[in-house]
Amino acid sequence: MTYARRLVLLIGLCVLFATLAVNNAYPGEEQEQTAATTRRKADPDMPKYVVPPPPLSEGIFPCSQCHEGMEPNPTRRELTFHTEISKGFNHAKEQRWCLDCHNPDDRDKLRLASGKLISFEESEYLCGQCHGTIFRDWKVGVHGKRTGYWNGRKVYRLCVHCHYPHWPKFQPLKPLPPPLKPDHIKYRKLSDDEIPRNPIGDISETVYKYEKRR
Repeated sequence: MTYARRLVLLIGLCVLFATLAVNNAYPGEEQEQTAATTRRKADPDMPKYVVPPPPLSEGIFPCSQCHEGMEPNPTRRELTFHTEISKGFNHAKEQRWCLDCHNPDDRDKLRLASGKLISFEESEYLCGQCHGTIFRDWKVGVHGKRTGYWNGRKVYRLCVHCHYPHWPKFQPLKPLPPPLKPDHIKYRKLSDDEIPRNPIGDISETVYKYEKRR
């Protein structure tokens, strides 16, 4: 085969593989809906990211099931409900309170500092108000985790998929036990006669004989 024919064949294979990659890069609409939640209707102010459903507390969300008939109380105070959150809260505790993030009039929404309401699926914009550099890194895939295609749709994990929003600092982990020492290996508990031997003999004797011949 001549060089020209080889070159044409190589170019043809490259085109074929590129076509297959493009065709497989973008999952169908049904597949995308199954894999992740579509964020929102077109909004020119906010880019569209695809994320899995947020890890909302089972039995508590939607918040409106309890708060819908309650009069909002903006006074900073010790809570008589959500006491576990109130006692453990350490997310800028001296500067922030519940209604700095949760919308008092619609508890199923979050509220940005500008007053704009967002869903819990868009909570990265709430976190990004204070953690701007981390939010920047998150958007380009440096911080956090995202999966998908290098040249296609990607699924981003929200901040709250790794960090608990009310105390986002990772809690200390209990260390695992140390590895077993060689003394605890089962063969160490056997007698010399019971220990399986190397079929080619004692390696130390082989090395000694070899060195002696030299």
